[in-house]
Amino acid sequence: MEFEGRVAVVTGAANGIGRACALHMAQNGADLVVLDLEEGPLRQIAAEIAAVGRKVTPYQLDLTDYALVEKTFARIHADQQRVDILINNVGQTGRERISEFWQSTPDVWKFVIDVSLMTTLNCTRQVVGGMRERRSGRIVNISSEAAITGDATIADYAAAKAGVIGFTRSLAREVGPFQVTVNAVLPGGTKTRATERIPKEFVESALKQIPMGRMNDPEDIANAVGFFASEKARFITGQTLLVNGGRVFN
Repeated sequence: MEFEGRVAVVTGAANGIGRACALHMAQNGADLVVLDLEEGPLRQIAAEIAAVGRKVTPYQLDLTDYALVEKTFARIHADQQRVDILINNVGQTGRERISEFWQSTPDVWKFVIDVSLMTTLNCTRQVVGGMRERRSGRIVNISSEAAITGDATIADYAAAKAGVIGFTRSLAREVGPFQVTVNAVLPGGTKTRATERIPKEFVESALKQIPMGRMNDPEDIANAVGFFASEKARFITGQTLLVNGGRVFN
């Protein structure tokens, strides 16, 4: 039970990668605070964590709303006393509004950047002070392979997730002297609800670019996140780890 006695906060925990990360932490002994916009799936993952025998507190909120994030984390600190591990998982492309950049619009850019970058800043700001004071903490940010590959039609998302990498590296330098680590995991294509909406021909084309011949399972990402959150990674900070079956190297 590697995370016994630790409190972990996972954002976007109701589905996909966030859900897998929350379960991984719970199965390895952590108590969880799970945050998501979708109330129904959020309550479901909370029930699954409770079934593992871990304490869990769900909060349904919009993580792009800084004032609401600040208020929610004040409640978290009052209830839990501390946050040992923060997993910033929230992120999203423009989905049905994806387009080449020359056709894109500022409202979509703002949405994508708010969801895929600003949520990470919003939540990290709430915990990093306490981690510095305690001289202990793990922050794991979910970026994306897109930040490295710059795939067409998702320039806004690639920019936001590249911002997560820059934020990870800068913050790692700031808090390293306080024994707090900050790292980023960069998933390639992963089997989530979002990929289920992608046309079959695009998925088949993407698979041909992956030497290992399949997409990520969410658990593949959770395993990498769990490593960065663990004592095994206590001297690793400011790093970016691609989990993509070899499609592209960093």
